[in-house]
Parts: sequence; structure tokens; C-alpha cells
Amino acid sequence: MDVRGRRLGAPGGLAVGGGGIGLVVLVVYLLVTMLGGGGLGDLGTLENRRVGPGDTPGQVSSECRTGEDANERQDCRIVGVVNSVQEFWSGVFERSGERYQLTETVFFTDQVQTACGFASSQVGPFYCPADQRVYVDLGFFDELQSRFGAGGGPFAQAYVIAHEYGHHVQNQLGVLDRVRGDRQGPESLAVRSELQADCYAGVWAANAVEAGLMEELTQADINEGIDAASAIGDDRIQERTQGQVNPESWTHGSSEQRRRWFSRGYEQGRPAACDTFSGSI
Repeated sequence: MDVRGRRLGAPGGLAVGGGGIGLVVLVVYLLVTMLGGGGLGDLGTLENRRVGPGDTPGQVSSECRTGEDANERQDCRIVGVVNSVQEFWSGVFERSGERYQLTETVFFTDQVQTACGFASSQVGPFYCPADQRVYVDLGFFDELQSRFGAGGGPFAQAYVIAHEYGHHVQNQLGVLDRVRGDRQGPESLAVRSELQADCYAGVWAANAVEAGLMEELTQADINEGIDAASAIGDDRIQERTQGQVNPESWTHGSSEQRRRWFSRGYEQGRPAACDTFSGSI
């Protein structure tokens, strides 16, 4: 769904994160070297388009079918990542005798009204439990480099999307209900939930190739994800914007923690490895 210039929903609830589309016509296993490069393409085709559960064939659905499409167009690549992430978690839930609920990504510019309330692009990508949607201002991908100092690259984008879908997984498992009363601090439940979402992003990355969801994932790709995770650590952002670090106001975790938990998920490849709620983090 693309609502750039439009508003959605009514206020209420609490957004998580700060970065689904259903299994559309895009054939994920054809995304040859999807994350290995390619041009940025044209995001205009997402304008006023809904791509998700119940989607009717449209321009994005019909044009984003192959790995070549994903290499040439950023909109196709982003749709491919979302499909891949949801395909993976659908399989995980099914093997556990549960059903994964497909959801949508809403692309917006500048500001958006959600069931969790109004949000501007300043908050970055986020997940709203009240309407179970992932919200992404596509300009954030540029800010990863210009504002946060990340190296950038296609897998940095994939990490952001996989992290936010980690929150959707948490919501379905009831994890987010535990976080509401403990929103900041170095050992807070908020930080633990964000680190778990980082770990879940790593788990997806570890399984994407073996599951046939993409053909190739290089160490350079993984390094892009690790770099992006580090770039948006609370300590690094505070140092850059305030000139000092205050752990008591952390909401997402330090650069070292975010890098470590993403790496843990990638190295072990199992959701069970992502228990950030027990012991020290």
C-alpha cells in the first residue's frame, strides 16, 4: 500500500520500532541475486497502490516477477524482500502448528495517520500493533547513509524491513503486550524487544537462501545489515545528535547490542536463539 500524501485510520495504540505485503504475484524464488546490486529504479509505481492480502493484479503485481525486475527496480526489490520475510515466517509458524497472519507494508512520505496515532518520517520505519501494519517512509533508506552514517546498500534495506516484520511476529506471539509499561532504559523491555527483532532479522537472513527464497546472499550483504544495525544504535545516534550518551533513555539498544543480536540470529538461524528477555543483554 502506498499512501504518500494521504492519511489512514484513527489514533490509538502504540507504535513499535523506529523499520506487509502479502504473497502477491511476485515469484520470490526467481529473485536472482536480489540483494547483490542493481539500480534504485522508480518508486512511482507504488503510488496509490495496495499490494497485500486480497490485492488485485496491478502494475506492481504484474511488473515485479523476476530477479531482473528486482535488480533493476527498487520497488520490485522491496516487494520481494517483504514477500521473502513473510514466506519464511509463514513456514516457521506452520511447523509449530500455528498460522502466521499476513500483513501489509504502508509506504508514505513525510507523515501518516495510523491506528497508533499520527507519525512523521522523523520516527523512521515502525510497526503499529493496533492495525498490524509496517510503515516505511522510503526516504529513510537514504537517511541511513546521510543521517546515520551507514554504508547503505540493498541488504541494509532488507534488514530494516525484516526487523519491522520481527515486531509483527512478536505481536502474534503476545510479546509486545509485555513491553507497554517499560519503554526506556538499557535493560528495559522495550530495548529487549527491539534486540529480539534484530535477531529475528538475522534468522530470516540465515534461512533465506536455504529455503529457496533467494538465490544468493554474500558476506558483503550480511555486512551491510550489520552496519545498518550498528548505525541506528541508541548510543551512536545520541552521540551524533546530542554529543553525549544517556543509557537511561535508550529505547532500541546500543550499536554493539544491535550488531551482536543480528549476528546471533544469522549465525544460529533459529528463532529460539533470540531470547532477549532472559538474563543480561
